[in-house]
Amino acid sequence: MKIFSYFGVMKNKKKKVLLAYNEPSPELYHKFSQESKDQIEFIPYFEVEQLSPMEEYEVMAKKLSKVEFEAKTLNILDNIHILIDEIKNNPPDVIFNFIEIYNENPRLEMNIVGLFELMRIPYTGASPTALVNCQSKVLTKRILGACGIKSPRFILIKKQKSRYVHRLRYPLMIKPAFEDASVGIENDSIVFNHKELLARVDYVLSYFSQPALVEEFIEGRELNVAVIGDINPFALPLSEIDFSSMPDHLHNIVSYQAKWDPLHEAYHKTIPICPAQLPGWIENKAKNIALAAFKEMGCRDYARIDMRLDKENELYVLEVNPNPDLTEDMGFMRSAEAAGISYIEALTNIINFAYARGKRFRKP
Repeated sequence: MKIFSYFGVMKNKKKKVLLAYNEPSPELYHKFSQESKDQIEFIPYFEVEQLSPMEEYEVMAKKLSKVEFEAKTLNILDNIHILIDEIKNNPPDVIFNFIEIYNENPRLEMNIVGLFELMRIPYTGASPTALVNCQSKVLTKRILGACGIKSPRFILIKKQKSRYVHRLRYPLMIKPAFEDASVGIENDSIVFNHKELLARVDYVLSYFSQPALVEEFIEGRELNVAVIGDINPFALPLSEIDFSSMPDHLHNIVSYQAKWDPLHEAYHKTIPICPAQLPGWIENKAKNIALAAFKEMGCRDYARIDMRLDKENELYVLEVNPNPDLTEDMGFMRSAEAAGISYIEALTNIINFAYARGKRFRKP
């Protein structure tokens, strides 16, 4: 069998970058009707109309092509052969990996980068090991806990029962054990008694067909710590989610609707503040925890660590997010901009981290 090698000398030549992603049903993305907009019963804080993922990747490729790269996008449409054929016919120097799910299964994302490893193609972001570790919320908690990094106390429920015995303190947060991007996190995910616990656990077990993670809900401030780098990673300015405008009928959480549904009130009531206004010692502590989590979980190039700061100024890691969203002016990129790193500079750095890593690994 022929082994394809895609690493070459790039003197005076633009690096070929393939922005690979998977949107199997692009036709589902559409502009909101005026009727939908008219039904909004609150004052939107953000623009309701957003670019589709496909449009965002095209914008990214165009901007990268204006600097030191020859960039193109590829939607693999849930077909691994589309990806393999593209790599064979137009071998890239680096793959910018945006493939987070395959055949509706987020747990297959590590198999995609495993393919890149087998084909010896430099790619951005986390390795297969890091992806599988971070995909499991329980495994993440255990790894971090072994390193002295706090996360909310929890139990894992795998089967439906008439009663769940535990020593956790209400309120509790219930979420699917193997999802990311806030999938399965809704207003009803916060429960205050055993009856509500039963109902939400049963929902997660039946709807998501996976165990339910039940953890103590940490009341307090929510912080996002972006980390960039490979050999010498560093933390960017902290961002805080401001819940002060959240109405009483919604909990102070970043739910799926708060992240992804611009017609939902929660989307417009979770306001990012970057840089976060915190005492210097808390900021430094959060950055140190984020860097430790980044390294212990095996993240590379870029990641975002989400935390809660309670009333006693204790920090708890909620999630370690390898390969977080890189939309301009959002999330990770907001922190980069606060550090004086432009959008294109951040993207360029991430690509060059992967390219340099590929070069190091190819040395005899």
